[in-house]
Amino acid sequence: MLNLHEKTVSSSLGTTYYWTNDIDSDISLVFLPGLSADHRLFEFQLDAFKDEYKVVAWDCPCHGKSRPYDKFSYLNVCNELDSILEKESVDKAVFIGQSLGGMIAQYYIDSHPSKAAGFISIGSAPFGDYYSKSDMFWLSQLEWMCKLFPDKMLRSSMAKICGLTEVSQKRMIEMLSSYTKNELCHLLYVGEAAFIPENKKVDISCKSILLLGDKDKVGKVTAYNKEWAKRTGFPLIIIQDAAHNANDDQPDKVNAVIKDFLETIEPAEVRERLKDIAKSMIKSYGG
Repeated sequence: MLNLHEKTVSSSLGTTYYWTNDIDSDISLVFLPGLSADHRLFEFQLDAFKDEYKVVAWDCPCHGKSRPYDKFSYLNVCNELDSILEKESVDKAVFIGQSLGGMIAQYYIDSHPSKAAGFISIGSAPFGDYYSKSDMFWLSQLEWMCKLFPDKMLRSSMAKICGLTEVSQKRMIEMLSSYTKNELCHLLYVGEAAFIPENKKVDISCKSILLLGDKDKVGKVTAYNKEWAKRTGFPLIIIQDAAHNANDDQPDKVNAVIKDFLETIEPAEVRERLKDIAKSMIKSYGG
């Protein structure tokens, strides 16, 4: 894919596939796709940034090539993510997560704050006390409800609600094609049900922004993002003419936002790096 290297990490729970390049940069970009999607969701972003930044994109455990995987949980998948970042010597990253990927990013950043230079959410939802008992109940019912749909209708409906453009919808269909219907219904369940016992208040202290497609009709994502922005002060940027997979519907617009975001954080990170180098030199020479 895009001349990136396919690599793996393994644990007792399974093997996780990821894709990366050979570039070393002060800040790496870690792309985390949403539920039922895989690394291909970020093809436009990887192509735009791979020549300037170290990039990492994965098939989240239980997704794409990262199957079978014994037990999906935020704790487990974040442990796999940490193994990848350790293997790739990623010390500081901007985590760019779409939907489920944004939730994984939050969980990881809360546990590893020193590794987070920034966080960009795309159509994701917050951890914390944003959800009613009814919200949580319906998350737990996803598997049997999805099974009520004929297979072709289920996949078509998911593609249309996630993507607004033909390109985005086609990509979603392609990503879904690797699952049987039963696998897909179970994945939708475990991906959402894991949130119920692991939901907690998280501390996202790095610079963060929220991106939301103006046509995002997935659940209560729009309402959650508005409340999330209100409580945290994170800027909420509306991507026009985009649905849930806004980065695939409007890649140029989203890439421009990412580029602007990186320009606001990179100088500060570089300055800190130079300070550390200066301190090391002073110490080495007895200053």
